[in-house]
Amino acid sequence: MTAPIRISDEERELVSLARKGDERGFAGLVRLHQRRAYIVARSIVMTHEDAEDAVQEGFLRAYQALDRFDPGQTFGAWLNRIVANAALDLARRKKVRTAEELSESMPAVFRDPAEGGELKERLESALAQLPARARAVIVLHDVEGFTHAEIGEMLGIPGGTARSDLHHARQKLRGLLENLRG
Repeated sequence: MTAPIRISDEERELVSLARKGDERGFAGLVRLHQRRAYIVARSIVMTHEDAEDAVQEGFLRAYQALDRFDPGQTFGAWLNRIVANAALDLARRKKVRTAEELSESMPAVFRDPAEGGELKERLESALAQLPARARAVIVLHDVEGFTHAEIGEMLGIPGGTARSDLHHARQKLRGLLENLRG
């Protein structure tokens, strides 16, 4: 049995104001949820600028769809799903534009990964090679500490699928970073 959803009085009041067209209500929702929305977006896209764009797009989409929001759920969960979709859309658009750049970003000569932050660069490069959803699941779980259920809710997939995606994404990442071992 799942626990009932807890919606704060502040969030409920802000949603009510926003749905009535009061700008202060939506501004308050932005203030309450912008940090987590950024974390969700950043886990999917690879740059700060793209994450900011996805968050802005997500908030805009949420504002435009306020009349379809179900007050029985938390605004944050609803918003995070919208932001995740905006980030996935942005990642797909960028993937089409940058598909040819991948081979140029791969290092040609092996050097000690501990030198000059190369380990971090290799990890970022390997993460960039993963599909957006796989990258999102890894970052949201392993870096940000979200549960499989929370990740599933954000990405609009079942929690079990998030768990499975995490397993497969980790396998793929291990393969990409294989030559760093030993």
